Amino acid sequence: MIIFLKNIGIGHIKLKISMKSFFKKLTPSWTLNLYHQMWPFLGVVLYHFPSRKLKIIGVTGTNGKTTVVHLATQILENAGFKVAMASSLQFKIGNKTWKNKLKMTMPGRMKLQKFLRQAANAKCDYVVMEVTSEGIKQNRHKFIKFDTAVFTNLTREHIESHGGFDKYKETKAKFFALPHRVSIVNLDDDNAQYFLSFGVGTKIGFGLEPNNKQDDVGDIKKIIAKQPQTFAGGISFSIEGGDFVLPIVGKFNIYNALTAVCVGLSQGVELNQIGDALKSVQGIPGRMERVIGEPFNVFVDYAHTPDSLEKVYKTITDNYKTKIKGSKMVCVLGAAGGGRDKWKRPEFGRIASEYCDEIILTDEDPYEEDPSQILLEIESSITNRKISVIKELDRRKAINKALQKAKPNDSVIITGKGAEPLMMTKRGPIEWDDRDVVREEYSKLNF
Repeated sequence: MIIFLKNIGIGHIKLKISMKSFFKKLTPSWTLNLYHQMWPFLGVVLYHFPSRKLKIIGVTGTNGKTTVVHLATQILENAGFKVAMASSLQFKIGNKTWKNKLKMTMPGRMKLQKFLRQAANAKCDYVVMEVTSEGIKQNRHKFIKFDTAVFTNLTREHIESHGGFDKYKETKAKFFALPHRVSIVNLDDDNAQYFLSFGVGTKIGFGLEPNNKQDDVGDIKKIIAKQPQTFAGGISFSIEGGDFVLPIVGKFNIYNALTAVCVGLSQGVELNQIGDALKSVQGIPGRMERVIGEPFNVFVDYAHTPDSLEKVYKTITDNYKTKIKGSKMVCVLGAAGGGRDKWKRPEFGRIASEYCDEIILTDEDPYEEDPSQILLEIESSITNRKISVIKELDRRKAINKALQKAKPNDSVIITGKGAEPLMMTKRGPIEWDDRDVVREEYSKLNF
């Protein structure tokens, strides 16, 4: 029945999801566990164990996975390797790229094994891919021969799905428990020791100087970025006397770049080669992407956790707002529906009320939930009554209103979707890209 619904078109996705949820409730947990164990094994058998022909680098963590995957791919390609990539944004095999329209960061077991087989058949040397907690929970990582496991950071996310932060962390750790050659871990994260505790031949830790979290981590290779700097045009830091400059903004992107540097080093790429690759980075689509630069700035970012949202707002405040007297920040935000991580909604409101001068609440991915209720839950914690708050469910109209409110030297920041190509609604998915909508609505303005 599900296969039939899948084949008759996009308009029936909501019905398909509802039926899957219905059958899932009726199915005993041991049957579901067997199901999730069976499919990855069937996948590797059907596609003839493709990971044996590849070096696979898996990147996990709450934030930064997509940026790290894209930067690491560029480093390896610049070093002369043929690389395949699987991220929340796109898939890539050699020179061929296509958008990720699955509405999931990590493909399902069969799709993932098929992708790896395609990469192997194309004679790729590497696959760089995101590894998510939901994917691990469903054993999508099983029976894949990983060369390198990368940990970016851990903050609260998918708490309701996993049943608590500790269980969320333990799920991430199942990936590190797989046999692999290299572990790369963020030493500045509070959970570094935990992810370094798994037995592996080579351990690489990275962090920023100065930072007192880098002590007592045992006998590992440390890659510490010195003189980290952020500025309106990008970031810079130095490693072992080598200078790195990237045209992407935000302190969090120093961590992402440093993570990618460690991936390159783990594969034998020289520091000078890594620096050459990173300085030519054009930015990551939908990740602190400046879509409009004059007469005001318009940024689009994927930020979908309280931690990432605050970092984005702080980056704009530090690098743009505080440097131009009288400038303001206009924020467009919403929250995903489908019953997912409802605890985040008031957190988004609290953070927005701390940093934003004007707030426009709008649809993000409501799925089957009531969009108006989602916005009320965000608004409930916007306590600063001096801030203008508008609720506009039509996301296009919300973006248009934000652009109309902006004056020269202001910053508009639109968060939650980044470069995602779809918006999930009660009517099913619709084609969408915040960046395209910004350009289209900006062209309608009269200056």
